[in-house]
Amino acid sequence: MRRRSAGPASRTDEQQQGPVARAAHGDWLTLGRDGRLSLYAVTDGGLLRWTETAVGGPSWSGPHFVAADALTHLTVAQGANRYVHFLARRDRIGAGGQRVVDVAHAIQYQTGLAFTDWSGIGNPHYKHWEQGWEIGPPAAAVARDGTLHVFVRNAQGGLSLRREDPKGKWKLWENLGGVGLDVRATPVALGSGRLDMCSAAESGLFVWRQTAPGGGFEQPSGFALNIVPGTSAALETGPDRATFLWADAGLGGTVAWRQGGWPVPLGGGPTQGGYGVLRAPIDGYDCTVVACRGDDGSVLLGMGGTENEQAGFWWQSLDVSCQGAPALAQDGHGRIVMVLIDPRGFPKVARQERGPGLSMSSWSRV
Repeated sequence: MRRRSAGPASRTDEQQQGPVARAAHGDWLTLGRDGRLSLYAVTDGGLLRWTETAVGGPSWSGPHFVAADALTHLTVAQGANRYVHFLARRDRIGAGGQRVVDVAHAIQYQTGLAFTDWSGIGNPHYKHWEQGWEIGPPAAAVARDGTLHVFVRNAQGGLSLRREDPKGKWKLWENLGGVGLDVRATPVALGSGRLDMCSAAESGLFVWRQTAPGGGFEQPSGFALNIVPGTSAALETGPDRATFLWADAGLGGTVAWRQGGWPVPLGGGPTQGGYGVLRAPIDGYDCTVVACRGDDGSVLLGMGGTENEQAGFWWQSLDVSCQGAPALAQDGHGRIVMVLIDPRGFPKVARQERGPGLSMSSWSRV
C-alpha cells in the first residue's frame, strides 16, 4: 500500500459560505466495505468528503477537505475491493516556470480514513510537453482484478490509456485510436474482468472492446449516432454485456443502446450533463435507474426493466435543482440513494422509501 497523507482537515459551516462544492465525475457516491456511504465533490484547492456516521445514515460526518493542488477536473472510480481511486487533471506551473498539465492519482483504502499522497502519472505527451496542455479530463474504471485503467483524450483527439496493476506498478501510456473525440470517454468494468468503453465523437460514437481480462483493446468501431457530447453513461446489464445511455441530439431525450442493436428511446426530455445510473431490484424486478439534470435545472428520475426498455421507462420530475449529474448508489441496507450538488454548492440526499415502485424521501442537506 502507498504512504498515507495526513488525515483530512474539517471545515466548519462558517467556512463554507457560498458555493463550496461542484459535482465530480464517475463514482462520486461510494459504498465502503463497512456498509457506509461516502460522497466526494470538487472545491477550490481540492475536494470535500462526507461519510455516513452509521450504516444507512441518516447522519453524515464532514465535510473533510483533501488538498489537490491546481485541480481542474476530478474523476472517482471504485473497484470490487472497495478501494476508491481519485484521478485529477492538474494545470500548474512547474519548477522551471513552464506550464505543466498532468494527471494525479490518490487512493482511499477504508471508509472515512485518510487518502494516500497524490502521485503524478504524467500525460501521453511526455516527449512533447506542450501537447500535454491539450489533454482532456481523466475517465477511469477498475477491472475485477483491481487493475486501474485511466483514459484521457489526447492532443490529437484520440484516446490514450495508462494502467496500474494491483501491486501499484504503472505501465506505459497506450494509444487506443479514435479521432475527434469528446473530452471524456465512458468506460465500464464488467464482471468477466473485461472493460468496454464508448466516446462521443464528431462523427457519432466510437466503441472500444477489451479482448480479454488484462488484454489489449480492439480497434474502435464507429457508429453514426446522434449523441449530445458529455452525456454518455454505461453499466453492465447482462453477463459480460454493457448498455450505454446518452442524450440523443435528434430525439431530445435519453436512449439506451447495446452493441449489435438499435438505440431504444427512453423519453425523459432534454438533458444537461451526464447521468447517474444504477442497476437495482425494485418490487422484485431487475431494474435500471437513471438520474439526470433536465433543461430547466431540475432533477429527472427514470426507471425501467433492465434490458427490457421496449416495455416502457417511467420518469418523474423531482422538486429540486442541481448542478452536474446526480449520483446513485445502494446503501448498506440495500435502499437506493440519490445525492446531488445543489446550485449553491451544497450536497443533498434522498433515500428510497418503503412501498411499491420507486418513491424517494424528501431532500435533506448532508
